[in-house]
Amino acid sequence: MARRRKGDPVHGWLIVDKPVGIGSTNVVSKARWALRAQKAGHAGTLDPLASGALAVAFGEATKTVPYVMDGAKRYEFTVGWGRATATDDTEGETVEESDTRPSQDAILAALPHFRGDIEQVPPVYSAIKIGGIRAYKTARAGKIPELVARPLHVETLDLLEATPDSARFAFTCGKGGYVRSIARDLGEALGCYGHVTALRRLSTGPFDVADAVPWDIFDAVRAGEASVDLLPIETALSHLPRVDVHETEASRLRNGNPVEARGVSLSYGETCWGALDGEPVAIGPYKAGMLHPSRVLVS
Repeated sequence: MARRRKGDPVHGWLIVDKPVGIGSTNVVSKARWALRAQKAGHAGTLDPLASGALAVAFGEATKTVPYVMDGAKRYEFTVGWGRATATDDTEGETVEESDTRPSQDAILAALPHFRGDIEQVPPVYSAIKIGGIRAYKTARAGKIPELVARPLHVETLDLLEATPDSARFAFTCGKGGYVRSIARDLGEALGCYGHVTALRRLSTGPFDVADAVPWDIFDAVRAGEASVDLLPIETALSHLPRVDVHETEASRLRNGNPVEARGVSLSYGETCWGALDGEPVAIGPYKAGMLHPSRVLVS
């Protein structure tokens, strides 16, 4: 007999404005505790150094996490010049130093090389798996993990402000982008070294920090002195084609059977989702005029 999961069946999304100094898993744990939820997860880790939009999924919304992580992410970050660190941010030890400082014109001239479709090597201290082991675990053991360049689409990388020792940027990228790698590579291109000194995520997929609740609200929520409104599960699927289905078709999808994908024009293999009265039933690829469920959501 399966064990009953502790907590209430809470379903939906909550955007939290994560403060600096707190880990993403700590935010998820506190949010789950506050709402007494059975299950929770997040869509994209923010390092303790970073602040901003952390999308927390509850219950059935956790099944839609991959579709948020595939979306674009928008950041503002500051690079400190003259120092390279082991972690590419302020938490790591200094590994290289330089007295050179880039001019504003030099920075502006370098930025086009970091826009569009580029190749990016992840930071040594990252969660990338190499042979089943996280890169940061290998680095902490005193070994340098062998990381290869990965394709990344950079939609925007713009200079917002420049001082002699630092510069602040706006950055929008696709899945798999690392701000720390941008800071590292930009510093190398400018011949002065660079590392991230401040980082704030403004949006992730369809979720914006403007809609976030503050971290310090959770004690009051747990005590019943405050409340939060969850965003519906389908918010995470807003960028995907929707197939409206009837009750009998919804039952077929929930049983793992395909149904006709009416009212949409899709390419073979394109991901879409089936909706009953606007609520998600299943997500899966379009094949030969049919929606084939790969993820099924419980009503």
